[in-house]
Amino acid sequence: MDVNRVVTLDQFIVERQSHFPYGKGDLTRLLSDIAVAGKIVNREINQAGLVDILGEAGELNVQGESVKKLDLYANEQFIAAFKAGGEISGVVSEEDEFLTPLNTGLSKDGQYVITMDPLDGSSNIDVNVSVGTIFSIYRRVTKHGDVQLEDFLQKGTEQVAAGYLIYGSSTMLVYTTGRGVNGFTLDPTLGEFCLSHPEMKYPEDGTTYSINEGNYSHFPNGVKKYIKYCQERDPATNRPYGSRYIGSLVADFHRNMINGGIYIYPNTETNPNGKLRLLYECNPLAFIAEQAGGVATDGKNRIMEIEPTKIHMRVPYFAGSKNMIKVAHDFMEEFPEE
Repeated sequence: MDVNRVVTLDQFIVERQSHFPYGKGDLTRLLSDIAVAGKIVNREINQAGLVDILGEAGELNVQGESVKKLDLYANEQFIAAFKAGGEISGVVSEEDEFLTPLNTGLSKDGQYVITMDPLDGSSNIDVNVSVGTIFSIYRRVTKHGDVQLEDFLQKGTEQVAAGYLIYGSSTMLVYTTGRGVNGFTLDPTLGEFCLSHPEMKYPEDGTTYSINEGNYSHFPNGVKKYIKYCQERDPATNRPYGSRYIGSLVADFHRNMINGGIYIYPNTETNPNGKLRLLYECNPLAFIAEQAGGVATDGKNRIMEIEPTKIHMRVPYFAGSKNMIKVAHDFMEEFPEE
């Protein structure tokens, strides 16, 4: 590729669409719709301190978590983009208890469904920390009419595409369609996402672990032992490792994919099934991790092979550099729960 050539997201998608296994035009338009909605959300995030869009919305979502005003705004913008595009038949969102059919005439027979966390890490909005959007795209199982639950309860191995946007010091869109991972940075002067991180790869090793150590006393034995391993001094393995935990899943995942590292959100006494949601947090980032040469598991099993049983299903999550994941798995196996 000519290093002096600026490649926009739309150009890149069109050039690569021949590699899509099916629905080339629809998937191309859908990815473009996501980019447009992301630009709108990014604009509001950048202006959040100047307009009445910070703070609580005064309600709880289906997870029992306080909803931020920007959570609702992001959810509305992405759903509006999907309705206008017509490629999506239905949406599962973190913010909505039930699936949302998009039977607007255009999209009633759309061949794709999407799961999303419209604003991951929103508890950090008020303190100006990076947040993001996570999405996962599947082909419908049912063929016509309103979508059904079975359209969404598919294993992660069935994903057609997945990605995330990260709204930080710069705004990026990172996605995969199963042929590697590419990252695009929003150029505010052009108003376009431009290819900035081609063929992203996880380093096989890393020196960073990301976990909420405030929950240490509630962690499984294997996780406790692994954290102590990370903190021990051993120059041969570049230990002790650095502890880096932002509290925005997208931000922690993105940093570790670029620099090498491991992200862990295990099951705890208070969250025995884990806290992160399989369909719209773990599966899409697992798809990206694997396409970038990393690994994603629940501490034992491959995330993308887990059979979902409900749309807001939670699972433990280990994602990162493959050699670090292997060592973490060894500790989980050696120190099972009593």
